[in-house]
Amino acid sequence: MTGFGRAEGVVGDRKISVEIRSLNSKQLDLFLRLPGSIKEHESALRQLVGERVVRGKAEVFIGSEGVHATKRTTFDTELVRAYFDELTAIRTTVSPDATTDLFAHVLRMPDVANTTTDRFTDEEWKGTLALVESALQTYDSFRRSEGERLHNELGARVDRIGELLVQTESMDAGRAERTREKLQTKLADLQAKVDQDRFEQELIFYLEKMDITEEKVRLRSHCTYFHETTGHDEPQGRKLGFIAQEMGREINTLGSKANDAAVQQVVVMMKDELEKVKEQVLNVL
Repeated sequence: MTGFGRAEGVVGDRKISVEIRSLNSKQLDLFLRLPGSIKEHESALRQLVGERVVRGKAEVFIGSEGVHATKRTTFDTELVRAYFDELTAIRTTVSPDATTDLFAHVLRMPDVANTTTDRFTDEEWKGTLALVESALQTYDSFRRSEGERLHNELGARVDRIGELLVQTESMDAGRAERTREKLQTKLADLQAKVDQDRFEQELIFYLEKMDITEEKVRLRSHCTYFHETTGHDEPQGRKLGFIAQEMGREINTLGSKANDAAVQQVVVMMKDELEKVKEQVLNVL
């Protein structure tokens, strides 16, 4: 969801600059900073950008400045003359010797000065939209580049979890025998007399509770599904987040059921890789 795009050009007598940037966010939070002259188009612009950005805390800045100095204020010459003549007549009648600057007063009278609006014409707005589209294309290109890097990193980390899972499988092969030896050693230390058949039955029950076969199968399935999902073109960020949660659930259960120091060390490494996956998934649309 991070991205940056910029475009600028001359539209009519204006130099227009467009800048779009976004940071990570679960929802779309769109902020527009526009010249007052195109505020009337804010709704259309918000819809256009929102459809392309989709998610993230996004900011859009559009700047406008005149290429040539233009006259923005005009004066009503006839009205100025009428005001001046009327004030002069009043002064002559009331106080001929008054030294008041009548002309300064006239310029402050109502409707003497008219300031022209800086509203964009239809053609200027179309040109501005073209620059917004150009900035969006640059923005999309930036995100695609980031997406490729992110795709590779996520794939590598999920592959690493798969490699660690293979290690747990090799460790699991001798776990039953290690558990048997540990219990027998404990009984020998206690000098306890036990029925061998009962011991074997309890051992089988204990090992069944410690069996992690289902967790390994489900975790491997989640890893495969994660890879398949990252290959889709449409936005999959939320789905990847859910898959990562399920992977975490299986990893936690695997560690707690294994009851084996060597396996639990590998589980800690799995958790470390998964946390990095979860952090990066937040960058995926």
